[in-house]
Amino acid sequence: MFTKLASQLYRILMVGACIAMVMAFATIALGVLAREAAWNIQGLDAYAGYSIAAALFLALPATLKQGDHIRVTLLAQRLNAQHRRGLEHFCLFLGTALSAYVAYFSCRLVWISWTTHDVSQGADATALWIPQLFMAIGAIGFVVSFVDASLHHFRREPFFAASDEAARVE
Repeated sequence: MFTKLASQLYRILMVGACIAMVMAFATIALGVLAREAAWNIQGLDAYAGYSIAAALFLALPATLKQGDHIRVTLLAQRLNAQHRRGLEHFCLFLGTALSAYVAYFSCRLVWISWTTHDVSQGADATALWIPQLFMAIGAIGFVVSFVDASLHHFRREPFFAASDEAARVE
């Protein structure tokens, strides 16, 4: 049940990441057009940056599931099965802890920006909690994906969509 809900979450967040990338493209294209037409549209660079950051964080859970994050297997390949499993447990625990740390402070940053009415320093004067919210949502999704990966690992079920052979080739 948790795995099914997590997979749906990964898909929803990946759709959000795709929308954010399209928004980044549209913002950059509008900026190019505006420069050619000598229009002065304030804050386009900031909005492109917000969109790219949103795409990056929203894509984290699905890319972990697909095995697209960098995994260093040089040490793990040289260990026997029992020690490799222990190393994988440790790495998943560490990944869960670090992603939870990032998620906690991302949520805290959103809360502080919202309560203090913090706005960007640029000409757009965007309320910063809005772009920070996408970072926090992506970070929470990343924690969910690490917990999901850990549960799969403890049950000795495959989690990563990419094969070990693909990881070795890269």
